[in-house]
Amino acid sequence: QVHVVESGGGSVQPGGSLRLSCAASGTFSDINFMGWYRQAPGKQRELVATISSAGNTNYADSVKGRAAISRDNAKNTVSLQMNSLKPEDTAAYYCNAEVMISSILGYKNYWGQGTQVTVSS
Repeated sequence: QVHVVESGGGSVQPGGSLRLSCAASGTFSDINFMGWYRQAPGKQRELVATISSAGNTNYADSVKGRAAISRDNAKNTVSLQMNSLKPEDTAAYYCNAEVMISSILGYKNYWGQGTQVTVSS
């Protein structure tokens, strides 16, 4: 059983900052990619940022220069610092972890329950 739990989020004014955190726990061998996705009402879920176990990062064009993803492999945690927030950043943010269950079962994706970020004046 693998659990992915987000924390952080909330309401912030345009131009403000937020930090989202996520922790994966349970029985697994390794975590490959961890990342953040978001989904606004009426829209599809989209990638925000991902980070590999080696620390290689990937960002959506919409957040480049405003977001920083980081990871602690020892603690199985990932964080997303977002600055200069805009109203269009308003969405439910979901943490994703690509977890290796075992060498036989391979990798499986797990999602958190989501945390709401609202950017409004």
